[in-house]
Amino acid sequence: MLFIIWIVVGGILGWLASMVMKTDAEQGMILNVVVGIVGAFLGGWLLSPLFGSGTINSDDFSVTSLLVSFLGAVILLAIVNLLRRGRAR
Repeated sequence: MLFIIWIVVGGILGWLASMVMKTDAEQGMILNVVVGIVGAFLGGWLLSPLFGSGTINSDDFSVTSLLVSFLGAVILLAIVNLLRRGRAR
């Protein structure tokens, strides 16, 4: 059951991050889930020590963990845009 919640929350966070970074038209539902989950890993690695919380990947569903996971997804999309287009948007 936790895996399904992880995919749903990752998809929502990936979709919100793609809306912020204006890449929603280029991404489908599966890529939004991937961006949300990989972004949560990236946020956990980069931002968790700064915020002092976990991510959605570490079974922590607090507001802070959702924020860290969302910011990780935004950072991931910025890196992908930088590599593909030469600018982060």
